[in-house]
Amino acid sequence: MSGILDSVNLRTQMVGQNRLELLLFALETDQQYGINVFKVREVLQCPELTEVPRQTSAIKGMAHIRGETIPVLDLSEAIGRQTVPHEQRQDCFLIVAEYNRRTLAFLVRKVDRILNTQWDQIMAPPTEIGVENYLTAIFEYESKLIEILDVEQILADLYPMATEVSKDVADDTVREKARDYQILIVDDSSVARNQMQRSLEGLGIKVTSCNNGRMAWDLLRDMADRGTDVTTHFLMVISDIEMPEMDGYTLTSMIREDERMSNMHVVLHTSLSGGFNVSMVKKVGADGFLAKFNPDDLATAVVQRIQQVEK
Repeated sequence: MSGILDSVNLRTQMVGQNRLELLLFALETDQQYGINVFKVREVLQCPELTEVPRQTSAIKGMAHIRGETIPVLDLSEAIGRQTVPHEQRQDCFLIVAEYNRRTLAFLVRKVDRILNTQWDQIMAPPTEIGVENYLTAIFEYESKLIEILDVEQILADLYPMATEVSKDVADDTVREKARDYQILIVDDSSVARNQMQRSLEGLGIKVTSCNNGRMAWDLLRDMADRGTDVTTHFLMVISDIEMPEMDGYTLTSMIREDERMSNMHVVLHTSLSGGFNVSMVKKVGADGFLAKFNPDDLATAVVQRIQQVEK
């Protein structure tokens, strides 16, 4: 166990194209869950938590870690399972992670190991289970299914985010021009897609959405095969990086390698943090990078693209 905990900081500095490293953990059962190591700052034994007065959500308190006060989320309770009893917290672990410009610590029962795999081995959950759940992907390992939680949906339920774009970001002239354009957004998280769609449609722009990079690539390729100029059909592509079947880096690389769409304007939009994003954006040929989720930042990128096209 100590080897896993000691290696997390080192692994979060590693960069691999289309490569995924999952930190496996468990809650109150033997079911294993996975979190992308690139989102993990560190893992540690759960310390004594500072309680929050009148706290009614799954946030169980605050932990003072390396000079920073970090809220602690009981992940079991957040997904509708049993709460970790207070007296059992000392046997649990905190996974300190960064999502959507927030640093949180997830309280989990057990941390297992780190698995190295590829994004094309990660599958979207079956559609038959519906959309009212916190599952965003699954991965088969040693004849067992590892579940990857939609942490963005969990956090959106805890911290509802505004999606309205400030009026000073886009004036009436830009909003009028926006009605002539369409954007392709790509994200495996339904909450992220909905957030982006509400913000962009608030500008007046039309939106097409895909659940992962593979679906987006199939759409673009099929349109190009039918003779559609996708570079004029879509003003731009805004894609998540972490997605089952095909990640955003791979999607961008494939777009750049196809001469029919190599000039497509692509912006990567992700909750991943760290300086490696800048270098990877350049490496795969993306036109820009946006950290999730700020409606004004998203709208600004779109407005700048409209202005660029209108010149």
